[in-house]
Amino acid sequence: MQWITIYKKEWLEMLRNYKWIWVPLVFVLFCIIDPLTTYYLPVIIEATGGLPEGAVFDMPTPPPSEVFMMSIAQLNTLGVLVLALMTMGTISGEKKSGVAELILVKPVSYFSYLTAKWAAASTLLILSAAIGLTASWYYVQLLFGDVSFSAAVGVIFFYSLWIAFLTSISLFMNAWSRLPGLVLFFTLASLMIMSLVTSLFSNDLAWSPARLSSYLRSLLITGEVPVDLWYTSLVTAALTTLLLYAGTKRLKKSSRLS
Repeated sequence: MQWITIYKKEWLEMLRNYKWIWVPLVFVLFCIIDPLTTYYLPVIIEATGGLPEGAVFDMPTPPPSEVFMMSIAQLNTLGVLVLALMTMGTISGEKKSGVAELILVKPVSYFSYLTAKWAAASTLLILSAAIGLTASWYYVQLLFGDVSFSAAVGVIFFYSLWIAFLTSISLFMNAWSRLPGLVLFFTLASLMIMSLVTSLFSNDLAWSPARLSSYLRSLLITGEVPVDLWYTSLVTAALTTLLLYAGTKRLKKSSRLS
């Protein structure tokens, strides 16, 4: 009951802040902008002045799977920034204002407090990404060609694990700091370091969460889940659980110190 109460509280707060409106809309915009601009690029160039006389614009049409992956790339950049901004004050803001102490003084477990907030934020972000990627799939089907709907659903499912992992990083950083700005900085810095280390040691870190998105391309093309994607998903889920556990321990320790 504690967990459900906190979860409902987070949902109500996100409704009051209109997050259930603007976050899905922003994700839809991120996901459809590349398919639309890629398809209408010749029209855009012509409308903005066209090419010099005699010049020929001949851009090969990318395959549908690559266009769909453009939407994933947008979520991995701008979408991640929105995620970090949206979650940077989830706990740190309440710690700074003293609300967290008032809640945790009551018989509310630290694990329920942190995981309920994580689940609420993950629900909003995963649903927003799912809506955005579904919109991207529709426009790719309409403008470029066929992308298997089952493959698109598979991509959304596995990408949801990535979003849940990113949210757990942000909540872990929330447990360490009272300043939302520092949470934002450390969250983005952690992702940049993880991506850099993964790219430098790609052979040794084949199942790093940072490589999850790259395996989605094979899923789209073949319609089958690569073995590396299964193992990467398991590692991502395990690290998500570990971060939530460590965040709970840190939150409990910091509350005692304060």
